[in-house]
Amino acid sequence: MTTTLQLAHEAFPIYSQLSPSKRAGFLDAISEEIMAIGDQLIETCCAESGLPAARITGERARTCGQLQLFARLLREGSWVDARIDALPAPRPVIRRMLIPLGPVAVFGASNFPLAFSTAGGDTASALAAGCPVVVKAHSSHLRTHALVAAAIDKAATRTGMPKGVFGGLQLSHEEAVALVENPIIQAVGFTGSRRVGMLLYRAATQRPQPIPVFAEMSSINPVVLLESALTQKTAQGLAASVTLGVGQFCTNPGLVLFIDSAAASAFVNAFGEAMSNALPGRMLNAGIQKAYDSGVEALQKASGVTEIARSSKEGEGRPFAFSVSADLFLADAHLSDEVFGPATLLVRCKDEAQLLEVLQSLEGQLTATVHGEGPLLARVTDVLVQKAGRVIYGGYPTGVEVCDSMQHGGPFPSTTDPRFTSVGTAAILRFVRPVAYQDFPAELLPEALQDGNPLGIMRTVNGKLTREAVQ
Repeated sequence: MTTTLQLAHEAFPIYSQLSPSKRAGFLDAISEEIMAIGDQLIETCCAESGLPAARITGERARTCGQLQLFARLLREGSWVDARIDALPAPRPVIRRMLIPLGPVAVFGASNFPLAFSTAGGDTASALAAGCPVVVKAHSSHLRTHALVAAAIDKAATRTGMPKGVFGGLQLSHEEAVALVENPIIQAVGFTGSRRVGMLLYRAATQRPQPIPVFAEMSSINPVVLLESALTQKTAQGLAASVTLGVGQFCTNPGLVLFIDSAAASAFVNAFGEAMSNALPGRMLNAGIQKAYDSGVEALQKASGVTEIARSSKEGEGRPFAFSVSADLFLADAHLSDEVFGPATLLVRCKDEAQLLEVLQSLEGQLTATVHGEGPLLARVTDVLVQKAGRVIYGGYPTGVEVCDSMQHGGPFPSTTDPRFTSVGTAAILRFVRPVAYQDFPAELLPEALQDGNPLGIMRTVNGKLTREAVQ
């Protein structure tokens, strides 16, 4: 670890000063080298994770697509948010832009062995920002990590990147904390459990020089069903979302709210039938299976909670559905704990006021969803916007599009900083900081801040967005 960190430290002043086009070329080369691994990557990943080949093939495409998206962002260049105020004296000339933070530690996730791991979104956005990356490989897919890490190294050599721009490590829990505590590391990207995320967060904030930890942790992703949405079609769609990928998505809908009625009773029956027909599946690792079993057992033993369905097939990763009254839900904080896997809890509310009360009681979420129409829709939406980073109408939260407008991050404990996202081009903003140059001579200015705008990027010049040179 010491050598890897020292190389990252030495790489930073070189890599951070490379042109956007060179960094973009590196990202594109990583994508090409990952694809060049071919079937070996798919087969290895499937063997380690238990995920089907179709899922891993799609995840590989997502991983490469992310890298290419950031490459395009770099080539366009305006993301640096250049601002220039060059008004007549006696006012100073001030020029501001975003610059990279420094070496970033990335912790691979168990549930996405490609897209949230070695060359996933955290790595892609940090490299795009100009930061060397040190990845702590996840123990569930070490061979997959080795293949992808070798592809990144090959891409770095091919494109002339400085030695140390990327490093991969296999670490114990204690060593992982030491990685975060090392003064060379300037930021952390993490996807995983609340317990581990907070352990790393505390380690980072207790350093002599505290650093940001962008941890995506715990979310139950509430779904609100208004009266008009309590249909068989919704029941089937919801069951499909709950059980997708054996429920192992951070956006899995773990809580469903509705107002009791005859339509609600029919919906519960239809949803229970759909969950009974859902199939079990191998979970990602023994630890996740054990935690899921414990979560299901806790719901089975909780006072007033009724099991309304379980998969008709036995096996690990068995889908379950439970129901509870809103009164009991509000009285037991543990009922809002995340159960990572194919299980969900239906909460029956007496009236509109109680439904809103339950929503207000929830912690921060990655997503919140509402289905239906009527006067309650606007009031529900107002609450959901305060609780979640992404609010969804008429759909389901599983599936996180990689695009410029995506927000994958919400109020605590879904993440440690709701101002940022770990998916989409805005993820780059986690690994940069602003700097302002005041009255600097032209020859010392970065290209993005030079009067002539040689990069041709959009800038805010004297209060106006423009690509034109400073006059």
